[in-house]
Amino acid sequence: MNPDFITYQKFNDPALAEELAEQLEQRKIEYTIEEEVTGFDPSLVMSNEAKYYAVKIKSKDFETVNELLKENEETNTGEIDKDYYLFSFTDDELMDVITKADEWSPFDVVLARKLLAERGKEISEQKIATLHEARIEELKKPEVSQTTYIMAGYLFAMLGGVLGFFIGWHLSGYKKTLPDGERVYGYTENDRWHGRLIFYLSFIGLALGLALKLLPAFQNN
Repeated sequence: MNPDFITYQKFNDPALAEELAEQLEQRKIEYTIEEEVTGFDPSLVMSNEAKYYAVKIKSKDFETVNELLKENEETNTGEIDKDYYLFSFTDDELMDVITKADEWSPFDVVLARKLLAERGKEISEQKIATLHEARIEELKKPEVSQTTYIMAGYLFAMLGGVLGFFIGWHLSGYKKTLPDGERVYGYTENDRWHGRLIFYLSFIGLALGLALKLLPAFQNN
């Protein structure tokens, strides 16, 4: 794992990951593809393992790749069938697609802008930039306080469970990647403090539990 590369997009189909990789190669943008298997859900739900193919690039290239994908999709919007779901969207719904571009595919964002323009509501590049900056600031905000999550972490820590260890690790160190490639902590400083405490308490609990299990063996000797 190269720390200089961070996940830009994940796919459950390797062919889709390779398709993006080809576009990156054409623009001579450095990338790597890594297989990721997810089996632990931080929301305390154990899920079935699923394999993903993460296309990773350097943070400085995020905006370049965003523009690359947008340019590629602009040539495809004229070929879309009229029964495509965005055609039934209201102006406000289309505007929401553009405002929250990180939640939609590049194609949908380009098409939403085109449809608004056809309805006489063209959006300037300056407006797009302003919306992008506002969205980045919104996404930078940490998640709401994880009270239930923290309480569960302390409970598992006191019980000496491994799950408390992972909860503490996640709370204290989890970072989210913004659309411009910047990485920020996902939780408030207070929640991260609790996460660190849960982590160390779990570590101590696990160590004590192991010591108690080994103690009879030493006593017998």
